Amino acid sequence: MNFWQVHGILFLIFITFFPRLTMLFAVSVPFGILAWLGWLFVPHILVAILATTYYWHTNPILCVISWFVALGGTGTETKVVQYSYSRW
Repeated sequence: MNFWQVHGILFLIFITFFPRLTMLFAVSVPFGILAWLGWLFVPHILVAILATTYYWHTNPILCVISWFVALGGTGTETKVVQYSYSRW
């Protein structure tokens, strides 16, 4: 299955910046308890895991980029949240 046959550029933008909302409304993969925990605590990493699982054979570059975004996005979110709470 090719990513571009199933999704478009708009989906890619939304899943990058709003992973929880996009997965909640646009992803039809059945979720187990681990996926729901991933959705709640580390959504970027869950997106990278799902991308690697479903699209590695057809779009490996997209999967590698998703891992960079996952590791960078999760770290950046943590720093932003810590900075926000320290200002209170």
